[in-house]
Amino acid sequence: MKPAARRPLLLCALAAAAALSFLLVAPPPPLAAHLSTLLAALPVTSPYAPRPKLLFLLAGQSNMAGRGLAPTPLPPPFRPHPRVLRLAASGRWVVASPPLHADIDTHKACGLGPAMPFAHRLLGASPDLVLGLVPSAVGGTRIWMWARGEPLYEAAVARARAALGAGGGALGAVLWFQGESDTIELDDATGYGGRMERLVNDLRADLGIPDLLVIQVGLASGEGNYTDIVREAQKNIRLPNVILVDAIGLPLRDDQLHLSTEAQLRLGDMLGQAYLKFNSSTESRQ
Repeated sequence: MKPAARRPLLLCALAAAAALSFLLVAPPPPLAAHLSTLLAALPVTSPYAPRPKLLFLLAGQSNMAGRGLAPTPLPPPFRPHPRVLRLAASGRWVVASPPLHADIDTHKACGLGPAMPFAHRLLGASPDLVLGLVPSAVGGTRIWMWARGEPLYEAAVARARAALGAGGGALGAVLWFQGESDTIELDDATGYGGRMERLVNDLRADLGIPDLLVIQVGLASGEGNYTDIVREAQKNIRLPNVILVDAIGLPLRDDQLHLSTEAQLRLGDMLGQAYLKFNSSTESRQ
C-alpha cells in the first residue's frame, strides 16, 4: 500500500481511539454503568490464589446475587482485598470485586450483595485467612429450581467441587438467601420447608460433608402474599448445623423487594458474626 493510501486508514484509527478515550473518561450515565460492570468483572490475579482457602458457596436468588446500588466511593466493607478471592465463571480464582455475580447471574444487572461485608468481617477476626467466595445465586428462582438434578443445583455443586479442587481448602458454609419468589403461589410457600431440608441433605451428600454448615437468611420481603408462610418454614428447619440470620426490618430499595446497600452491608456483618459464633461454640464443645 502506498503512503498516501495509508493516511485515510490512519486517520480513521486515530478518530476511533479518540472516541473510545472520550467514552472511558466521561461516558454518558447508562454507558458508564455498563462499563463499570464490565470493568468490575475483569479478572485480577492475586498472589494468594494458589493458597488453601476457607470457601463459601453463595446461593439463592437476587438478594444474594446483589441488587444494592454501588455508591462512589465504595464503602470499605465492599472494597476488594487481596485475601478475598472469587471463583469466576471461567473457573479461575480472581480478586473478589463487586458485583460478584456479574458473570453468573447474567440476565439482570448485579450490584452489591452481602458477601463482601461478610468476608471483611471474617478477616477482621482472622487477618491471615484466605477466603474463597463461590458465587452461584441467580435472581428470580424458586426453590424447586434448586432441587437435585435441576441445572441450578448441579451448577452450584460443580462450582463447589471446582473450588475445592482449585487450590484446595475447606468449605466453611453455604450462605443461602432465597425464597422471595416462593411467596407468590400457596403451594410453593407451604412446600418450602420440605424442599429446603431436601436441598440441605442433598448438598451434604453430594459434597461429602455430612455436617456442612448452612446459614440461611430469613426473608425481609417477598414477591407475593405468602411471605409469612415461607418465613415460618425457614424458622422451623430442624436439621443440625442449619442456622437462621433474619433480615426482617433491614431497609429495602424503592421496589420493596431488594435490600438496599446499607441493608446488604449490615446483613453481611450479621452473617459474619453468625459464622464466627457458630465456629466458636463448635470449638468450645470439642
